[in-house]
Amino acid sequence: MNTIKIREKNLSSKILCSFFGHKIITTRNVTNHFREYKCSVCGLELTNDLKGHKTFLTPELKDINETLNSLYIKKHFSI
Repeated sequence: MNTIKIREKNLSSKILCSFFGHKIITTRNVTNHFREYKCSVCGLELTNDLKGHKTFLTPELKDINETLNSLYIKKHFSI
């Protein structure tokens, strides 16, 4: 695929999401309260913030979620 077709596909999916709204699916359960989400149409990644609202998943928040997940696993599944 050349870059023009990729840009057109990405632009058309963003237009669809801006018009109809995102189709959010849960991609990962970090803990019982924190999850990572992704739009199945345009690929937008989201996560929960401290208040429970969805925010954009930045590399910093992705690292925080990874650390939180490892601490959660150590606490609940250690013998």
